[in-house]
Amino acid sequence: MTRTGNVVPRSDGSPRCQLPSWRRRRREHAVSGATGLEAIDRAPLGGFHKKLIVLCGGGPFLDGYALTIIGFAFLQMTPQLGMTGYQAGLVGTAALVGIFVGGLFFGYVTDRVGRQIMYTINLLTLVVMSVLSAVVAEPWQLIAARFLLGVAIGADYPIATSLLAEFLPVRRRGAMLGTLITSWSAGALVAALVGWALSNVEPYGWRLMLASAAVFGLVIVLARIGTPESPRWLLLKGRVDEAKQVVKRVYGLDLNRLEAPAEPPRTDMREVFRGVYLKRTIFVGVFWGCQIVPLYAVATFGPVILQQLDVESHLITYVGAVVINALILVGCFPGLHWVDRFGRRPLVIWGFVFMTLGLALLVPGEGAPLPLIIAGFTIYALAAGAANILEWVYPQELFPTHIRATAVGVGTAFSRVWAAAGTFLVPILLEAFGLGITMLVEAAVTLVGLVVSIFLATETKGRSLDEVSAAAPATATGGTA
Repeated sequence: MTRTGNVVPRSDGSPRCQLPSWRRRRREHAVSGATGLEAIDRAPLGGFHKKLIVLCGGGPFLDGYALTIIGFAFLQMTPQLGMTGYQAGLVGTAALVGIFVGGLFFGYVTDRVGRQIMYTINLLTLVVMSVLSAVVAEPWQLIAARFLLGVAIGADYPIATSLLAEFLPVRRRGAMLGTLITSWSAGALVAALVGWALSNVEPYGWRLMLASAAVFGLVIVLARIGTPESPRWLLLKGRVDEAKQVVKRVYGLDLNRLEAPAEPPRTDMREVFRGVYLKRTIFVGVFWGCQIVPLYAVATFGPVILQQLDVESHLITYVGAVVINALILVGCFPGLHWVDRFGRRPLVIWGFVFMTLGLALLVPGEGAPLPLIIAGFTIYALAAGAANILEWVYPQELFPTHIRATAVGVGTAFSRVWAAAGTFLVPILLEAFGLGITMLVEAAVTLVGLVVSIFLATETKGRSLDEVSAAAPATATGGTA
């Protein structure tokens, strides 16, 4: 007997560490009386879940990294490639358009062919495109490479998030899904640090910045090998024995009463635009888009925006961008606590309130006093970090298994239409009207998100995936705002 339990052989003869008795009793008590997939909903959070959270968080990490590192690269590559403000807008937008295509198409494919098969392949594309981005000679080449990189990122949203949601227990689902946006913020922060470190490497610093995403991508690809398929998806496709094997492997449970539905529902993209799901699709697309329009603008053009504030010091420009990304990450942690304690609806509404306030404080633009600028960025960044975790929670909870990845892909796609338009316009607005008008537009976007959330946001806290996705939506006042 060891501190971790007995060593017993697997079916193939290799050793396996058996859970210690106290952990087995805890797990058995948690799932006692459960039938079928209720065992997953009621199981305690274990090592498998924690590993899966890290692996699924790899996609958002790379998303935040790739979309932030380009902002630091702009300061070097714009003069070297002779880019105009219009071309810079296209470069900043290309990845977002790619995310639109990747999310829309591969969300549907993931519901048809499964989560596991797509789980690793899509990130290989990201690795290749990151390398190609670093060796371009013309702006159009960079636009093409960033577009394809965005396709890979967009594909990972519905793949990894659906897989994770379908394994998580109800009690911790909100916080655990929310950690994915923490991964996004961590990726953005790491990118800011790398960008700062390479900012003085002339003339190839920007190429090293863009290539660096490939290193992180390759590590995540290798780590994802061997992840099991979702048992919920397997049951939906009538593959009952495989679903039982996954449940046995992950939870150590023999669930003989797992059964496939008598008439498995078809995966039809049109379903997310019909009936009760149309309202949910509109809400997801609008609230997600209104959150990430200013977020991506700050992430992509943070150093450029700080330059508009007459920050003369090269060091302060980069350090300021690093601090903003760090504050967004810090804001995630109270959000992870609040999402399961107070609920989804209050968090999305109050998040928009404070994001709008923070951006409004920046409307005076270049003439604003430094304390006001600091207050504006701080309030916005902390509120964005807390509320943005819902981008990874709401879409997973509001749709059933047979269209979950499709719906997440659609939400991803339409939110990126917003973000692409917003990111494209940022350098143009800055050049034509200055920082004040640009921040006024961003504040107006978050105000739209606030209004839509007040009317459409429902409360999903404490309900199983099957219950909340299949039931008629709660009323708009289903949580305290």
